[in-house]
Amino acid sequence: MRAGEVEPLGTVANVITVARTLAGVGLGIAALAAGSWHLLIAAYACYWIGDICDGIAARRRGQETIFGAVFDVVCDRACTTVAAAAFVALEPHAAWPIALFLIQFCMLDTMLTLAFLYYPGVISPNYFARVDRPIYQWNWSPLAKAANTSVVVLLCLVGAIVPALLWAAAMTVVKVISLHRLYAIRHGRVEARPSSPGASAP
Repeated sequence: MRAGEVEPLGTVANVITVARTLAGVGLGIAALAAGSWHLLIAAYACYWIGDICDGIAARRRGQETIFGAVFDVVCDRACTTVAAAAFVALEPHAAWPIALFLIQFCMLDTMLTLAFLYYPGVISPNYFARVDRPIYQWNWSPLAKAANTSVVVLLCLVGAIVPALLWAAAMTVVKVISLHRLYAIRHGRVEARPSSPGASAP
């Protein structure tokens, strides 16, 4: 976008974000109230599939905006928190890995994900490789996104509580290291390793 241009709000991507958040949160609350695994799985499906779809829509339609990126971050946390509450209510043994996951995702990961706002010209975390390739690879490459947002839940679903706790701890370490590197870059203590200006996440 050109400097001073007002970002559009009613993009297809933002509409998808609204729809998947309403569906994800609504189904998550329903799962919590009814004690239903089926509703909880539907909530996660709406959240994860919708999150993929809004990103694809934004990129393919040329509708990526700073507002859309921040909106997506906020909605992700809303869906995750509600679904996590329902998950723990249904499976109390998953409380510790889910709690650790929420701490790293809603606190550490949120701070990292919004760090793109420091850098003019970087419209979302998907382009953070233009600032620093290592931080991007650890946090927003397709593999990193999948590892951070789904593995703990899937491990808990199959009853692998200890592996889920260990995975959540590992992801927390990644976030702490990433935040430390970002802080060092911002204060000139470490030299950033940007990729080419055209780099972006697929």
